[in-house]
Amino acid sequence: MASVTRAVFGELPSGGGTVEKFQLQSDLLRVDIISWGCTITALEVKDRQGRSSDVVLGFAELEGYLQKQPYFGAVIGRVANRIAKGTFKVDGKEYHLAINKEPNSLHGGVRGFDKVLWTPRVLSNGIQFSRISPDGEEGYPGELKVWVTYTLDGGELVVNYRAQASQATPVNLTNHSYFNLAGQGSPNIYDHEVTIEADTYLPVDETLIPTGEVAPVQGTAFDLRKPVELGKHLQDFHLNGFDHNFCLKGSKEKHFCARVHHAASGRVLEVYTTQPGVQFYMGNFLDGTLKGKNGAVYPKHSGFCLETQNWPDAVNQPRFPPVLLRPGEEYDHTTWFKFSVA
Repeated sequence: MASVTRAVFGELPSGGGTVEKFQLQSDLLRVDIISWGCTITALEVKDRQGRSSDVVLGFAELEGYLQKQPYFGAVIGRVANRIAKGTFKVDGKEYHLAINKEPNSLHGGVRGFDKVLWTPRVLSNGIQFSRISPDGEEGYPGELKVWVTYTLDGGELVVNYRAQASQATPVNLTNHSYFNLAGQGSPNIYDHEVTIEADTYLPVDETLIPTGEVAPVQGTAFDLRKPVELGKHLQDFHLNGFDHNFCLKGSKEKHFCARVHHAASGRVLEVYTTQPGVQFYMGNFLDGTLKGKNGAVYPKHSGFCLETQNWPDAVNQPRFPPVLLRPGEEYDHTTWFKFSVA
């Protein structure tokens, strides 16, 4: 069983409303989630000695989340990842989005789902957030009703995303938590062992838009089907870091996505999802300028993201899995983050 407690986290400037924090606690995990961006602000998990550490990057106060920062812990929408040149067509009509990461649109635009206040509803073992994204918000067509539900079950945090549209629109929702299983504030993730269950990945151009090719991982740096230690792997392949979509099983059922093991603490994170892809990102753009929880700084490669999602720029790539949600349909995806020790 899990318990849920709620508290005020902070006030938005100029009467923008009250941001609340919901603490979900089981015998194995403690998770703090705020109503601003459905953001996971803390996630405490025990190591093999039974010592708890917070394993997600973030801020202790609301002000941290309101500054320019790289989506720590937030839900991303209406469309996660990049849309080439911020344009797409639906049923012959062209739509234009804000170019907020030159020359593309990234993570829903200037004010995506991460930068809005959601309406909370407390559940027996979790919290459900909802909002209505109005027609034309950030340039996207149609009104979109969205529900994001976090539930806790022992060592497992389950995130479910649902949405309904008033007209055809691309939808791709994910969570952008940055993890460090040694504990947030640890200088890097080079001692983490990563496995990703993907036979193919998406090569990208210099603006990080997929080229359209679905490339086999076999014989490349992207073959993570057997565990690799990140630091050594980057050295062996002369990589700056990962920021790529790995193609998972095409099934809508729950399937294994990734496993990360931190040998020193014994902590293990396993990710399962119904999504067709996962963006594995190593915090390449972190630069140590942000001050995080407990005086932590977050340099390059001090956290990793496993953003379960549809493939980037799918709205412009007919060979990628379908990303359009039409009236009468329901978007419904779930991701499971399972923590244990080994």
